[in-house]
Amino acid sequence: MSLSAQLPPSPVSAAFHGIQWDPLDKLRLTKEEKLLLRSAEANPLDYTLADSRDAAAYAKILLKVLGESSGPSSPSSKVSHLKTQLPDAEALQLLYVDAMGVVTHYAITKLYEVVVCLREKRENASVTIATAFYNDNGVLIDEWRALLRVLHLGGSGDSFAQRGAALTLAYVLLAGCPSQGRKYSSRKLDFCAVEEPLSALVAWITSQLQSSATSSLSLVTPTLTPLMSCTEARLIFASGGGIGYLSRHLRSKNMPAASKSKKSKEKGASVQQLYELCFCLWTLTYESDNAAGVRAAFARDGAVKSLVELIASAPREKVVRVSLSALRNLATCSADTSPDAAGRKDINGAVFLNDMIGCGLMKQVDLMKERQWTDPDIVDDLDVLHKLLHENYKEMSRWDVYRAEVESGHLEWGILHTEKFFKQNARNMEGPDGDFNILKLLIKLTASPDEDVMSIACYDIGEFVRHYPNGRAVAKKLGAKDIVMLLIEHGNADVQRHALQCVSKMMVQNWTAVH
Repeated sequence: MSLSAQLPPSPVSAAFHGIQWDPLDKLRLTKEEKLLLRSAEANPLDYTLADSRDAAAYAKILLKVLGESSGPSSPSSKVSHLKTQLPDAEALQLLYVDAMGVVTHYAITKLYEVVVCLREKRENASVTIATAFYNDNGVLIDEWRALLRVLHLGGSGDSFAQRGAALTLAYVLLAGCPSQGRKYSSRKLDFCAVEEPLSALVAWITSQLQSSATSSLSLVTPTLTPLMSCTEARLIFASGGGIGYLSRHLRSKNMPAASKSKKSKEKGASVQQLYELCFCLWTLTYESDNAAGVRAAFARDGAVKSLVELIASAPREKVVRVSLSALRNLATCSADTSPDAAGRKDINGAVFLNDMIGCGLMKQVDLMKERQWTDPDIVDDLDVLHKLLHENYKEMSRWDVYRAEVESGHLEWGILHTEKFFKQNARNMEGPDGDFNILKLLIKLTASPDEDVMSIACYDIGEFVRHYPNGRAVAKKLGAKDIVMLLIEHGNADVQRHALQCVSKMMVQNWTAVH
């Protein structure tokens, strides 16, 4: 599986041929630099990049143009706000209204074209990204900072310029990552000079992912997907909380037609965006064997829950394929080669399988195995997950399954939510540390957006109160009574009923007699 990112045309691309370099004194171009720009416009790109010295000079000039035109602090006044491509006449008019905005888009477009052209060359070619953007000693040229400056422009930014700058910078930095081997160059490049800009680029991506807006995804996923082919970028992204941000974007509020939130007015993520998010998570799972921090992030940030919910929502087959593959990698990961450095309990495939069982994946896999799939990868992943889930389930006690379900937040009515179960397991709610963590989670789940989960959480709290010695005092101390009482006036009749019964169990000494 692979994804290739592309940069769409600039809204003002029709004006590029009208740019005159001589009047643009702000760019501080020399005669030689103007001459090379005109030569590049008059000849095919391959001709300009045929000589390594000309290619390096052209790349530096474009970066200089970008640095001078994009300004020190804010995006252009007109061009930066455009979202759709303009007709020729309107685009040319902007050369008089916002010349620097048009030039910024020109420089971004040409830099992207240069990088794409060089990426397509063979590794033994005389002109590569390494020869154009790295010095003879293998160090990244200083002019790269113009690309980073575009990402951090103030105001509302410039979506085309930011997307193009991020994508171009990503391709340039990938050439300097050791994990890419000789893919882009036979020269040895200095990763120490690449690590800082790579960290800065990933930090910008994660800052954009903190927003729930779908537009943020459109801005960064084209850059994130190629970066995730690189081990160094994956580890930096994971250490910066990236797994959690991807997982949150995958949750129901960002799903398209299958979104559970009927009140949300925001348009959900497209199928392609869901696929790209899943693709990034899938690539990150390949670091789970070698990095304890990555496994911890997957376990902590709810990635399993997000992937299982996505599979259950029945999106396109390509989304199902990459989601199942990610879950399979997590289910089979090991902590043998990278145990937890702090001496905490190792997170491995068994831990993730418990999470998957708690999220209801076993039922989903059983149903999916009955369907006819054309993709052999899906069939293989389903067979492996089916075997591992059922083997793990046999080794789990009912309490283990219940705990996994509560920790996942995916509660479903069944034998785990009955009077008989709580008679046998109420004391287990204390937890190994005596902190009643499962009860605390149940109290939190009374605020779940899923009304069935709210009802079940109320029922379980009430049954704990009945069957645990002094359960009423424990529940009240943790604030359960006040929280559940608010649900008595909930709009859903089932939630109302279970909340009322739960509060009654906290207040009545002999609930069985009353019931």
